[in-house]
Amino acid sequence: MTGQELNRAIQYVTASTSYGRDTVADILMTGFGEMTTLATQSSKRFEREVLLEYVCQWTIKRTGQPEPLVREILDYASRWLDEVYEEIFKHEPEALGLISDNDDDERAEPT
Repeated sequence: MTGQELNRAIQYVTASTSYGRDTVADILMTGFGEMTTLATQSSKRFEREVLLEYVCQWTIKRTGQPEPLVREILDYASRWLDEVYEEIFKHEPEALGLISDNDDDERAEPT
């Protein structure tokens, strides 16, 4: 995730909630940072719910913010990520590696 994308996520969540930009930024940078670390250092695949729970707990411990606040902010951030993913899937599915090697016209569905 680039700095520009992180800023867009922070803006989206700040506009969608009543929390200040600094609080949102701290939580998203902590949570997304840990997700990035997992993606680059782990070969294990995680179910979405398991990953979100881990990132929530990690972020709560690292930021010292209350659980309901962290969960709400990460929930809005996951909605933003879903929207970005759907846009990429519509316009550039090959960027996500979702075109089958056997049939270029066959596309895998997002999970």
